[in-house]
This record gives sequence, structure tokens and C-alpha cells, in this order.
Amino acid sequence: MEVELSRLQITRETVRAVLVEGPLAVAGDSDGPAGRGPEAGDVAAALLAAEAVGDVAVMSPDYQRIIALFATTGAAMRCREVCAQLGLETEARHVEGMRAKLKRLVEQGILAETAPGLFKVDGRKQGW
Repeated sequence: MEVELSRLQITRETVRAVLVEGPLAVAGDSDGPAGRGPEAGDVAAALLAAEAVGDVAVMSPDYQRIIALFATTGAAMRCREVCAQLGLETEARHVEGMRAKLKRLVEQGILAETAPGLFKVDGRKQGW
């Protein structure tokens, strides 16, 4: 129970941090209003939805770091880039592990795979 409460607290802190950042500027991308990226609130809503259904995987610190990276950059990235940005090794085994995590976030509607192996924030599956 304490572990779950700790994870919920971490999720709340991450949501607050994302909300403080405000809308994301995405150079050359026009998903959002006036060429802006997805709203930070969209990512926050996805985190809150994951918390509401008790999705422990999305609430784990590893997933929170990944979500925070995408939420703050707004850029589309490949698995190797995500590993490098998070300070992880870029060997094949690490990249494949990251790919599995990113695919799970796609299933949750937090990320979208816009091209094979290219991931970015997208809340359309959540109905945003």
C-alpha cells in the first residue's frame, strides 16, 4: 500500500511540474493551436487517467521520466534518442527495452507512433 501511495505522490508531482511548463512549442509542427504542440494539460490528463485506473506501469518512475521528457520537449523522437536524452545506454538491449515502454504508452494513448519507430505526445486515443 505504501508503494502505491508513493507512486501516486510521484505522479501528482509530475503532473504539477508538467502543468507549470504550460503549452509546448513544437518547431515545425502544427498539431496544436497556432502551430503549438499538445497542451501540457493533455499529458497531465493522461497521467491522471492512468492514476485513476491504477495503471502501475505508467505511474512508475521510469514511465514518468519518459512522459516528462516528451511533455517538455514536444518533439517526435526515436527510441535511441529517448535513451540518450534520459542518460541511458544506447546499446540494442536498452533501445529495445525503451521501444517496449514507448509502445505501451502508445497503447495508453499518451504517445502516438507517427511513423515506424517515431514517437510523440498524442492524446487522440483519450478523446482530447
